[in-house]
Amino acid sequence: MRLFLTLLLAVGLVSCVDPVDGILLGTVDVLVVDGIINNLPEPQVIRLNRSKSDPFTGQTGFTPITGATIEVVVDSAEAIPCHETTEGNYQLPSDFKGKIGHAYQLRFSLADGTRYASTQQIMPAYPVPAINKLTARFNPKSLRTPLDGFYTAGHDLFVEFKDPVEAHNYYRWDWKIWEKQQWCRTCQQGVYAVYGIRDSLVLSNASRGNYYIYTEDRSTRLEDCYRELTPPAFSYRTPLPNYAYDYMCRTNCWEIFYSHDITVFDDVYTNGGLITGLKAAQIPFYTYNPCLVEVRQSSLTVDAYGYFKAIQDQTERTGGLADTPPSVLAGNVHNVANRKEVVVGFFSASVLTSLRYWLDRKDASGVSFGGSGPAGYGGDVGSELFYVLNRRQPAMEPTPPAIPQMVIQNSLNRPPTAFCLPSDTRTPNKPEGWRD
Repeated sequence: MRLFLTLLLAVGLVSCVDPVDGILLGTVDVLVVDGIINNLPEPQVIRLNRSKSDPFTGQTGFTPITGATIEVVVDSAEAIPCHETTEGNYQLPSDFKGKIGHAYQLRFSLADGTRYASTQQIMPAYPVPAINKLTARFNPKSLRTPLDGFYTAGHDLFVEFKDPVEAHNYYRWDWKIWEKQQWCRTCQQGVYAVYGIRDSLVLSNASRGNYYIYTEDRSTRLEDCYRELTPPAFSYRTPLPNYAYDYMCRTNCWEIFYSHDITVFDDVYTNGGLITGLKAAQIPFYTYNPCLVEVRQSSLTVDAYGYFKAIQDQTERTGGLADTPPSVLAGNVHNVANRKEVVVGFFSASVLTSLRYWLDRKDASGVSFGGSGPAGYGGDVGSELFYVLNRRQPAMEPTPPAIPQMVIQNSLNRPPTAFCLPSDTRTPNKPEGWRD
């Protein structure tokens, strides 16, 4: 899930927990921390960003914080170091996972030596109950926060589970979905090349002026976009045209989306009962194609519940995270030397379980978000999902006899297809539960 994105949107949100009054949107300059240790054998990642708003417009920008030194302290004894995998993302060792009943604290230092620490969080000492069943229902008004400010259609997913009677439980749900991806690469002011490219400068007095010729070199492998060189002086390519070509996937590929909304629940009135029909997720109606959904159910510490409940309540009151009042929501991470510094986000430890659900979308009606653009549904394979990600229709490199902006000499079978590059939001590996 992408709690981190939610926290970025929530900068300046509420003053319900540790209120910090008087910090206006135009002066926000805060550290944002996202880190939840769980009990699953999966990457455990701490994310650091700095959120800073423009003093004139109030628009907020975000910068990953690199070069930090981060550790998670277990039971006040063992310090487990993190390593930076990508900018602002710090991962614990691959064999690390949280254990029920153990205590965890986040400590880190920025590159300038400023030190921060969280409160100690104890992973709840009882397993989170399994989700017995998921059901889905199409809802034209499903989404709390409209996509692009207007689109609300989606599927509401409801959980059923048996709440344990032994303890007071606090729950949180998030989700991720896999959508089949057909378009794997976009090349700006260039083309996709399977093999290497050799360039040669042509000097000419003709109307074309000076220009480059590009020739495929099969002795080397590129498998990447090749961008046109800056045109030489007196060239018909000056200025270089602004164009982009999109390339279809060579192999199977899935796009991964994560939830941004906060959904929490306190069992104070239902302790020990069978929980049925509780809405835990809203899946956007991106396309008419089916998708695979994973709903994750986690237990929270009482203070983590209070923090996330404040965000949920504010979102529901305002109708969306875009309606931000002029204060920020501080969490449980603080500057060791300066307690007055505002740090947004929460470090916690959670027990987690999940269940996957095949959402066929057969009950959906109306226009999908992928077909809601000015041009409507493009008709090309995968064009709905392409619009969701790019807000435009795919533009393929022209095929002969049409001539593309950039011509590669001796290159056969153009346009080529592109690899599906694995990332947090894309995978070439078929997810468990996917139906062909």
